[in-house]
Amino acid sequence: MKHLKQVLCVLCVLCGGAFGSSCGYALAGRTSSLPASIKIIGIPMFTNRTTVFNIETVLTRKVRSEFLGRGRFEVVPDATGVDGLLTGEVSAVTIAPSSINANQLASRYAITMVAKVELRDTKTNMVLWDNPSMVFRQEYDATGNQTAQGAVDPTAFFGQDANALDRLSTEFARSLVSAILEAF
Repeated sequence: MKHLKQVLCVLCVLCGGAFGSSCGYALAGRTSSLPASIKIIGIPMFTNRTTVFNIETVLTRKVRSEFLGRGRFEVVPDATGVDGLLTGEVSAVTIAPSSINANQLASRYAITMVAKVELRDTKTNMVLWDNPSMVFRQEYDATGNQTAQGAVDPTAFFGQDANALDRLSTEFARSLVSAILEAF
C-alpha cells in the first residue's frame, strides 16, 4: 500500500508539471504581434474605388468595431496623433453566380472583394502589416437582379440585400484584424 501511494505521488507530480507548463498557445484575440508601443490606432475612412455605394463606410465601421472588441487598443477615426495608422482601399467588388437551380437561374452568388490594407507605425514610419491585394470571398443566396449575360451588378445586389453587405463586412473585418493581430 505504501508503494502504491509513492507511485501515485510521483504520477501527480509528473502530471501537474505537464499540465502546469506553458504550451505556447493563447486564446485567439487576446494576444498581438504588434509592438507594445501601439496603443492608439487611427482608422480613417477607407477609400472606395468601386461603384458599390457606401461599402467604404460599412467596412471602416466594422474594422473599427473589431479592433475595439479586442479590448487592447483605443481606436480613433483620425490619421494624426496616433501610434498606428490603418488605411484601406477597396479596389474591386465582383459578383458571379456560384450555384444554378433547376430553372437555370442563379440560386447563390459568390461575392469577391479586393482591398489594399496597410498598418503603419507612425513614430517610426515602418509598415507593421500590409496586404496590397487582400482578396475576400463569400457566398450568399440569390436576391439580386441578373443581366442577360448572367452577371449581377454589385450595386443592385447590395441595394436589394443590405444584409449581404453587412455580413461581408463583418467577416472581412474579423479576417483582417485577426491577420494583423495574430500574424497569420
